[in-house]
Amino acid sequence: MTVALDRKWWHDAVVYQLYPRSFQDSDGDGIGDLEGIIRRLDYLNDGTPGSLGVDAVWLSPTFPSPMKDFGYDVLDYRGVHPDFGDLATMDRLIAECHKRSIRVLLDWVPNHTSDQHPWFLESRSSKVAPKRNWYVWRDEKADGSFPNNWVSAFGGPAWTFDPATGQYYLHSFLEEQPDLNWRNPEVVAAMHDVLRFWLDRGVDGFRIDVMGMIVKHPGLADNPPAPGWKPGGSDYARFLWRNNRNHPDVYPAVRGIRRVLDEYADRVAVGEVFGTAEEVAAYYGGDSLDGLHLAFNFQFIFESEADRRFTPWDAEAIRRIVANAERALPPGAQPCWAFGNHDRSRFLSRHNHDGHGYARARAAALLLLGLRGTPFVFYGEEIGMPDVAIPENRLQDPARFRSTGRDPERTPMQWDSSEGRGFSTAEPWLPYGPLDINVAAQADDETSILSLYRRAIWLRKQTAALLRGSLELLPAAPGIAAFARRAPGAKAAVVVVNTSLEAQEFAAPGTGSVLLATDEALAGARFATTVTLPPLAAAWLQLD
Repeated sequence: MTVALDRKWWHDAVVYQLYPRSFQDSDGDGIGDLEGIIRRLDYLNDGTPGSLGVDAVWLSPTFPSPMKDFGYDVLDYRGVHPDFGDLATMDRLIAECHKRSIRVLLDWVPNHTSDQHPWFLESRSSKVAPKRNWYVWRDEKADGSFPNNWVSAFGGPAWTFDPATGQYYLHSFLEEQPDLNWRNPEVVAAMHDVLRFWLDRGVDGFRIDVMGMIVKHPGLADNPPAPGWKPGGSDYARFLWRNNRNHPDVYPAVRGIRRVLDEYADRVAVGEVFGTAEEVAAYYGGDSLDGLHLAFNFQFIFESEADRRFTPWDAEAIRRIVANAERALPPGAQPCWAFGNHDRSRFLSRHNHDGHGYARARAAALLLLGLRGTPFVFYGEEIGMPDVAIPENRLQDPARFRSTGRDPERTPMQWDSSEGRGFSTAEPWLPYGPLDINVAAQADDETSILSLYRRAIWLRKQTAALLRGSLELLPAAPGIAAFARRAPGAKAAVVVVNTSLEAQEFAAPGTGSVLLATDEALAGARFATTVTLPPLAAAWLQLD
């Protein structure tokens, strides 16, 4: 529960994840683009509390790509896909963000490329091609089976046979996404140079895709079977991903990436990693903190990667997840939290089984922004966008590891109630959601979830305990999760969440007042010993 002494901008930042295809279309083709993002930057932060107030944006991949996996199949690491613009537009976006004190993180995909990338075309051209060893090639086993039992994250074997050279190549995702060989120093050098290319252009850091998978077991050993798996279950859960994720050999590669960023001032590396709190913490580099600056903790989405069941909105789970993360992190390390992203069902829809998803989404905003750490907000969460039902003929995601894939959480941002939702004048690449859920409808409504997000983000900037305080879990009744935030020389704050469907009494650790609450009637109220929280409510308290 320690606080970093050498604080950087990203210690205090709220980061907003932009899915560029879905944020704003500027040229009438139904697809969002970089120019569209530029036009909406004042919404994100114009320097006043009338804007959302975020401090950084993470752009999902904008590289040239065949779009088999919507940009995560990279064709050129040093360009911009024509759907989004060009390098000049990217440079202008970075400059316009910096004018508004908004930092820019790009989505870097080091584990794999497109099968149309020039590196892979050369690699598969011959067994003796100069770049043959830039990817992972293996012979079949003596019995004619696959090189090992690894499966793709999207289902099916992680190996595809290449008739031209008579070997299999590894792909941890789609077969059009061959894995790079990070045990080859030439690959490492080339990928480090990609980072320098973008750092030289002024980007402030990277969200690193599947960081924990870039270095696998040296012998590509089989993964052990998952206990309890039954025939008919998903391929993903059939084995424990011991030898192709979070292998100990990945940590030297992480430190190498960190050294590249350390060549520049105030840059950040944020890793997409999966596993237990201890596995996530390992990416920070131990007591020396020479690994990633931040590593995502996704346990509010999946507490267990093995069974893939969404984490319930439950006080006990909240307390457990926070306590485990704080206990596992090395001294001076900072957690990194996300309650949703482009790969997971939206928070509101995950927790709407009884029709109370909107109330839980409001409480989640105060939890996310009240935790110690760097919070990431997925676009549209601040207006309560739900998953959208996509007709079969409009489905886009080829990687359908669930029935509809990831399209429902990637639908266009809804700016107003017009036919095109303020997003586009053309048919959008994915259908819109409910007409009444939009920025314009909420902007001047003090009771809206957008107003709540704005107040919370700006209040967080002004409250030392919330911005940089330590975290201490507090005793509370069942159904209540509460923790204190304390910073030297500042009044302590308390974040309290009622996950039950009944009003709950919280015994506060002192007298004070309510700074902010999901129930507007509580805001500003004084308390002496207890605070009564309505069902599914959350509040920030300030102690005297």
